[in-house]
Amino acid sequence: MADTHDNAIPVISLKTSSADVCAAALGQSFRDFGFAIVRDHGIEDALIEQAWAQTAGFFALPEEVKRRYILKGGAGQRGYTAFGQETAKGAKASDLKEFWHVGREAAPGEALPSAMPANIWPEELPEFYDCFTALYDAFDAVGAHLLSLIALHLELPANWFEEPTHQGNSILRLLHYPPLEGSLPDGAVRAGAHEDINLITLLLGAEEAGLQLLRRDGRWLDVKPPKGALVVNIGDMLQRLTNHMLPSTTHRVVNPSQERTGISRYSMPFFLHLRPDFIIDALPQCVDETHPQSEPAISAEDYLQQRLREIGLM
Repeated sequence: MADTHDNAIPVISLKTSSADVCAAALGQSFRDFGFAIVRDHGIEDALIEQAWAQTAGFFALPEEVKRRYILKGGAGQRGYTAFGQETAKGAKASDLKEFWHVGREAAPGEALPSAMPANIWPEELPEFYDCFTALYDAFDAVGAHLLSLIALHLELPANWFEEPTHQGNSILRLLHYPPLEGSLPDGAVRAGAHEDINLITLLLGAEEAGLQLLRRDGRWLDVKPPKGALVVNIGDMLQRLTNHMLPSTTHRVVNPSQERTGISRYSMPFFLHLRPDFIIDALPQCVDETHPQSEPAISAEDYLQQRLREIGLM
């Protein structure tokens, strides 16, 4: 069910063991690293390959075309965010990346929460909509399954996260780290050291070198999943909900080796969020005399807005 990869993060199969066994393996990996590597997740290879092709196709468009899809005042939450716009909290140099955000589409008979903007779609790529609405739904389903396992690990009912994440403001990000050319600003890297805002992040594309996590002993560890596996990490919302029992781990994407500087790097993280009006308050079973509540309650939307300001998107 779980085997140890060469980077010591266990690789966990979602189909070869019971829910209780998977929950225990995931929980232990999250407690040790804040990260887990998951295979047999069920997202179809053909859909993933189509998504890579569509992603490369969009970022190959001329700059003036891509910039038509910047939503002014939208804090980068939908559509295109240009190169150099996002900065890791506390960093002096902007990240060396550009990205596109796909959010939730309204379900039949349901309006999106008022805090969530509608999607926009690039006219130049006619398959983009079908591809990424399908991939969004696939990520959403895998994320719900992983949250059910996390709930079991926390001794909650398996369906505990269903209501808090119903109509959640989850985001699929299509990331492009362009080839590195010329001199770079001091300290500039593809993605500066940071923690994610959301509940959990599901990531495709980490096979290309660069992703590192910060171990508890202060050393950086390369994250090297098998081809097609998902890298899953805890975000700050879940850390806050569990009173830091499940830690949100600092991670970064470092610049490539000299022979890879001329090659683009692509990845697709899915940031699984709570619904905007959910109040993030420490679970009672995660608070005791030894571990008093470390942070006050806050709504998911207020917390998101606070963090977007910190990283320069608002």
